[in-house]
Parts: sequence; structure tokens; C-alpha cells
Amino acid sequence: MLAAALLCSLVPGPAFSWGDEGHEVIARIADHFLTPHARESVAAILSTDRTGLTRDTGIAAEATWADKFRDSDRRTSQVHYRQTRAWHYIDIELDRPVPIVACAPGEEPTPGTPASQGPAEDCIVDKIEQFQRELQSADTATGERRLALQFLLHLVGDIHQPLHAADDHDHGGNDVPVSAGHFSGNLHQYWDSVVVEGMGADPGEIADRLTREISPRQRRRMGDGTPADWARQSFVAARIHAYGKLPGVEPGGPSGRSRAPLQLDEAYAADAQATAALQLKRAGVRLARLLNEALR
Repeated sequence: MLAAALLCSLVPGPAFSWGDEGHEVIARIADHFLTPHARESVAAILSTDRTGLTRDTGIAAEATWADKFRDSDRRTSQVHYRQTRAWHYIDIELDRPVPIVACAPGEEPTPGTPASQGPAEDCIVDKIEQFQRELQSADTATGERRLALQFLLHLVGDIHQPLHAADDHDHGGNDVPVSAGHFSGNLHQYWDSVVVEGMGADPGEIADRLTREISPRQRRRMGDGTPADWARQSFVAARIHAYGKLPGVEPGGPSGRSRAPLQLDEAYAADAQATAALQLKRAGVRLARLLNEALR
């Protein structure tokens, strides 16, 4: 189904992800659909986390771990930051979308190298596949298996944030200034946090509401696909909604760096929330499927 080559550009600009609230929502949705055995295994693996980077070792808190690990030395040595920052996204340009196979052709990890120490040039499609294999393998060392789970809890969420899979020569929306109500920042930040915060203040309540909206048939349909498919779907969501609904802007046009802040109206906010809600549901269902398969 996929073509044989990919030329995707990984930009050096900053990349964030769903805010903590979004990742907690996804993890809670996934937890609802875990088998009892998978839920028990997840809790046991996460209980060995001694990094202290999250408030506790529950699945919802640990879903934020990868961001906190990446940023833990951002102001000092930047070892973690430089090694893992590109793992959180894939930039597919709106004006030249290409088939997704891998993110850094020729940059295969050295055989036997743990995925957590793999090439910094890898992107989110690579890393989800690598960590999934590690979590599933009985030969994976205990510490590496925990890292695989911690990264998967987060990266499966990230790949469903539309601006983690699309770029309009603007660093995934980071160069597009926007304002909406009391918010003033950039488009990427808006989709990371503002959209989810608009759904409510309690991640548990948001997750419960979204979970109730997922029918058995929808769950079966949402659970399909590979990480490459998920990235492609997020790219389409970004093209149609995140960029396509911007007031007075044509996707593929000049970079947002030279624009005055775009005023996002209520229609844009409503469309963004509906799109984000669907992506959060998809992420939760797919994360659960991945964990259920890896932790049989």
C-alpha cells in the first residue's frame, strides 16, 4: 500500500505536542479499552519508573513522561532534548505531500541498539514501530521495556495531533501567530492546548464523555491502520482543518512568519474542537489496540 521511498523534511524548529491534558485524555480512553491482562501489565511496568518526572506512575500521568524527559535537560546539556525531540513528529509539507515509509532513509539503528538510543534523525513513525516491537518482545531488557511503554503512551498521542504530521513551511504552525479570546500565541500552541482546554477542565470527564461516544463499530474502524496510516490521516486533518479553515490564508502560501496575528473566530474554534475530539478518540482506541497486542 505504501510507496517505496519517502523524502520528508524534519525541521529544526521547536515541536511540542498535545498538552498534558490531551495526553491524559488519550491515556484514559485507552485504559477503558485495555484487556485486564494488558492493564495489569501496564501498571506493573510503569510502577518501576523512578525518574520522578511525572506526578505518579499511573497511565494518565505517565502519558506525559516523554515530553518531560525531552525537556529535562533542555536548559543544560540538552542530551535528552537533542536525542529525542525529532521523535515526536513528522513534517509532511502541504505543497508536496509524499508517501510515508520511514523518516530518515539510511538511518537504521545499529543492530542490537535499544530503540531509546536510536538515531536522533528518526521521526514518530519510526519510533512507534521500534518501541512497539520492543514492548512485544520477551527479550527486551526490563528498563528498556519500561522506556518503550513510556514513549508509546506519548507518541501514539502525538501522531494524532494534526500539526505533528503536517507543515506549511512554518515549523508545523509554530511560525503562524494567532489570537483567540484571551489566547495569544501561535497556531501549534493553539492546537496543542487551547483546543483541548476548551473541552473542559477535567481530563477524566473529557475522556469519559469521548469514550461514551465511541460505538463498538466505530471502535473497530478506528483501530485499523499502521503508524504511517495514522500520520497520513493526521496530515489530512491538518490540511483541511488546522490550515484549511484559517481565515484569509491559503495553505501552501507564504510562511506565517511575516503575518500579523490571525484572529481565530468561534467557527474555527468549533471546527478545531470537533476535529481534535475525533483525533483524541482515534488515539485512545489505537493506543489500546497496540498495548493489547503487545502485552497479551
